[in-house]
Amino acid sequence: MSAVTEHTDHGTEAHDHADHGSHPTTLTFVKVAIILAVITALETSTYWWVEDAHTVAMITLFICMAIKFVMILLWFMHLKWDSKLFSLMFYIGVGLAIAVYIVALMTFHFFA
Repeated sequence: MSAVTEHTDHGTEAHDHADHGSHPTTLTFVKVAIILAVITALETSTYWWVEDAHTVAMITLFICMAIKFVMILLWFMHLKWDSKLFSLMFYIGVGLAIAVYIVALMTFHFFA
């Protein structure tokens, strides 16, 4: 008689998902996509607003842009479940990019 032993892999894949908590379902991603589509529809509707509402349209576009950026970052780029170190590195990179962009705009006297 030969003894058959089962090889169970207690390796990386099973434990990696357990460390990050529960991963969202497909339905969650569909809901996020629908929310992003509604926000995009709101953004494109600003083109038909009256000409006197440029300031309100710009504020609306910036708010929608920020909401979409955070939603894509957290769910579709899976930053919500990654290490906090990766999040910190990403946010530092975004902050530096915004700072460089503002300096470039100031060089061209954009804010004058």
